[in-house]
Amino acid sequence: MTALPEAGTELSGRFPPDFIWGAGSSAYQIEGATTEDGRGPSVWDTFCAVPGKINDGDTGEPGADHYHRLEEDLELMSSLGLGGYRFSVAWPRIQPEGVGKVNQKGLDFYRRLVAGLLERGIRPMTTLFHWDLPQALQDIGGWENRDVAGRFADYAALVADALDVADWVTINEPRTVVDAGHVLGIHAPGIADESRAYVVAHHLLLGHGLAVQALRAGGPGRRVGIALDLHPTYPADDTPEAAAAAWRQDGADNRLYLDPVLLGGYPADVLEWVAERSPVIGHIRAGDLATISEPIDLLGVQYYTPAFLDGEGQRIYRYPRAQAVWLEDHPEAFYDVLMRLARDYPPVPIVVTENGIATDEGPDDDPVRLRYLQGHLRALSRAIADGAPVAGYHAWSLLDNFEWAEGYRQRFGLVHVDFATQKRTLKASGRWYRDVIRHNRLL
Repeated sequence: MTALPEAGTELSGRFPPDFIWGAGSSAYQIEGATTEDGRGPSVWDTFCAVPGKINDGDTGEPGADHYHRLEEDLELMSSLGLGGYRFSVAWPRIQPEGVGKVNQKGLDFYRRLVAGLLERGIRPMTTLFHWDLPQALQDIGGWENRDVAGRFADYAALVADALDVADWVTINEPRTVVDAGHVLGIHAPGIADESRAYVVAHHLLLGHGLAVQALRAGGPGRRVGIALDLHPTYPADDTPEAAAAAWRQDGADNRLYLDPVLLGGYPADVLEWVAERSPVIGHIRAGDLATISEPIDLLGVQYYTPAFLDGEGQRIYRYPRAQAVWLEDHPEAFYDVLMRLARDYPPVPIVVTENGIATDEGPDDDPVRLRYLQGHLRALSRAIADGAPVAGYHAWSLLDNFEWAEGYRQRFGLVHVDFATQKRTLKASGRWYRDVIRHNRLL
């Protein structure tokens, strides 16, 4: 990992010499080829087929057609000067039924991807689960079924043995799977049942811990972690009610996931709150928390926005927004969350695995995204100078892509994709980011 500066070091917009500059993507959002070469259906294929669930009736087909344009996209990454690339493996492309024999054609695609990255001096970071659960596993209960956590560990071992990758992320944003997929029902698998949702939360974290064990057992030298989307929460006013609401939201969004992974237990206040809504305590078995808190080598931090809560627990918006109405441009909160991790949790190297904003700009100029990235990288530089152990940064995202329930309307990419022709065009933000990478400093 990067050699980090001592706390208080003034970087003046410079970053540590071995800092990893990267970009990210996920399989279902960019690959397309959803029925090719033996890939099985995922919960997102099923969810997208339900009328009204996705804007404009969009699906993950064709995404950004990355499956067929792999070489073009590798050259694009190289031209940006990326030092790292975070991608996810589609579980149903590897095991169409979620268990059993490997689909060799699917595995070979990721072997070609990893080989192409290494040939270009780009460090791969592989995410094993970025929401596209095989539908066959959802049919037996999905993450509500404890057995799925064990099957995930088996899949993790299979993929890790096949790919020459050092950096591994087990689960991407378990909170989003829980809240969007099982509380609100606006993401796959489309369940809206709070009582079931927190059972899912526990089993996702258990799957993470079991996968860490499986990855470690497979060989030395792997760096393993989890990617958590963290929302700094603040009271919207000076009342005790707003302070209490912000703390409750912090528990649901942040501490419910950070504390068991890094401290070995669920926070008492959060567990009490969850137990009022869900039978999850009956699903926590002896040894589970020891498994969930298996030591990790990196913590993936995904930061997009703060949340300000009033005394009723309602969110109050204070800062500029663009296409995604939930996403406020407030870099100071990025600094706050990084410093909180450094202050309140054991020292684990942090890698920013996602950070970005959706805009409808382009294909060439995107001043709103550029302003967002400039502000957030300044905040990142300041956090590193003040002692936050951040070893790398992956902008979200490399390409415009399928943005889940929003379909193709929202664009997060450094690279514009014309979805009719699949033409790639580097945006102004991408050109600026290329220069930051080249000089290892803010310009």
